[in-house]
Amino acid sequence: MDNRLASIDLGSNTFRLSIGRVVRHGGSAQIYAEDKLRELVALANGLDEHKRIDAATVEQALAALRRFGERLRGFSPANVRAVATNTFRVARNAAEILPAAERALGFPIEIISGQEEARLIYLGVIQDLPPSDHRRLVIDIGGGSTEFIIGRRDQPLELASLELGCTTWTRQFFPQGRVTEARMSQAVLAARGAIETIASRYRGTGWQEAYGSSGTAKGLLAVLVENGLSPRDITLDGMERLSAALARAGEVRLQDWAGLKPERVPVLPGGLAIMIAAFRELGIERMRAGDGALRIGVLHDLLGRDSHQDRRDETVRQMRGRYQLDTAQAGFVRSLALQLFDQLGLGDEPDTAELRRALGWTAELHEIGLAIARNDYHKHSAYILEHADMPGFSHDDQRLLAFLALGHQGRLAKVRRYAPDRARWLALCCLRLAVLLLRRREALGPLALRLQAQDLRIALRIPAGWLAARPLSGFQLKKEAAIWRKAGFALDIIES
Repeated sequence: MDNRLASIDLGSNTFRLSIGRVVRHGGSAQIYAEDKLRELVALANGLDEHKRIDAATVEQALAALRRFGERLRGFSPANVRAVATNTFRVARNAAEILPAAERALGFPIEIISGQEEARLIYLGVIQDLPPSDHRRLVIDIGGGSTEFIIGRRDQPLELASLELGCTTWTRQFFPQGRVTEARMSQAVLAARGAIETIASRYRGTGWQEAYGSSGTAKGLLAVLVENGLSPRDITLDGMERLSAALARAGEVRLQDWAGLKPERVPVLPGGLAIMIAAFRELGIERMRAGDGALRIGVLHDLLGRDSHQDRRDETVRQMRGRYQLDTAQAGFVRSLALQLFDQLGLGDEPDTAELRRALGWTAELHEIGLAIARNDYHKHSAYILEHADMPGFSHDDQRLLAFLALGHQGRLAKVRRYAPDRARWLALCCLRLAVLLLRRREALGPLALRLQAQDLRIALRIPAGWLAARPLSGFQLKKEAAIWRKAGFALDIIES
């Protein structure tokens, strides 16, 4: 693997690119910052009343991504991860924009869930904090959402993402940048209403240290400290004094406040209101600024995947236990499905490696829907895998797992909505054949199976006499061949 990793954070206010150089020392590795780019796009401001990002904002975003793409030329796709956050999650035309955005960047873009965003933020923040056994509260106020995390060491204990951000809150409560006492009170009250939904749980878990990440927290800290409103941390008293001063002035003026950066001026009122609400609702006394952020968490998540410490493996392990799956059968299916997949000779490209991982994970979880009902369990499995909070998995990851889970039983027409390419169809064939051949729920023992594929023709070679001794398997394989013919493939079962 190349020793450089790159993360792209497509936030609701700012797009950021970070490049890190990996230095290994024995069994450990460290990431050193090599380069970073930042583009103020204000994506959330481009949302119209129908929650569609307007054309001008889209073009501004694409232009920024083209510049990022030029910097990333020559990077392996396995070393780059681009994540899109709240505005992409809520925009109704996100699916229309995404292909153009990926072309501009030159790499895939994942629209991540709020929970995954919170996990990655926490992973980024703890990289720059000293080791501690204390529980830590991290609040990240972004342009379109705010993430709340409580964690201990490297383990998140509570994760939440709420749809309140400095850009959207300023737009809603402070139009034309006008700040009044009444508007600030309304903004704080509305934010408290959202935070109230998690407050009891978070106070129950508790924390000893509080940190604010993102530009909002750093911007607030700079203004509070450099203007004598707080000694060295973010405090409720200091923020209330700042709020009162902004209301008296009627607006945020750059020249009035030491430490205020020009790009924070348009979104300061909304961010301030949300932070005041968080302090009041959660009972925070003081908060420090954390240097890490989402893009740093993405870099370290990439490093973990390369170091065979993929967070997704742990997520799958936990889901197996939570849903009390038959781990022996899951292991049989996984082993056979991957054996068949490896015989296809699809190459060793990063996309193929990721598809193989997805096939293995789905094989382990394909019966997860049995927790709901036996009938149509594959549909329940697909729904869970597509919609559950699965740390480490992007929306695209989960859609791939859902495609494989939904398609491993029954007819194939129902999975066409996932628009699978040939490689994904072949991976699905491997899973279907593994489940079919392991219906007795016991290891097959030594069996010289051979799966081959050329264009749209698939051939499964089985030892002579094996089917005659297993009439049920023979009958099922004939039905399977008919199902694949309807999907446009020829599946030949050959005894040799």
